[in-house]
Amino acid sequence: MSAITTHVLDTSRGRPADGVPVVLEIESADGSWKQIGAATTDADGRAKDLLPPNFALHGGVYKLTFDTASYFASQKVESFYHEVNIVFEIHDPAQHYHVPLLLSPFGYSTYRGS
Repeated sequence: MSAITTHVLDTSRGRPADGVPVVLEIESADGSWKQIGAATTDADGRAKDLLPPNFALHGGVYKLTFDTASYFASQKVESFYHEVNIVFEIHDPAQHYHVPLLLSPFGYSTYRGS
């Protein structure tokens, strides 16, 4: 399991959101973003292997981008948000960072999980 993970729950359906494409990026010194990982949520709504093997996590600003448009299209559900971006900062690279997303067609929330 990578040092950064996520879990997407579709609160409108009361179940995990499987098949959500997720991209993980890190902010460069010049403010641009560099992709460092990607995954698609599994049947339990989890993306456990966002980082490549042996990736050395370090302090910095990271961004998770969830392709919610393709997820809701696959469910044949109209939605408002095409993607959800969660930008967060890591101060202690020795910790595990779990960033869940609670999702519905017209809203979302997130928090730092464990």
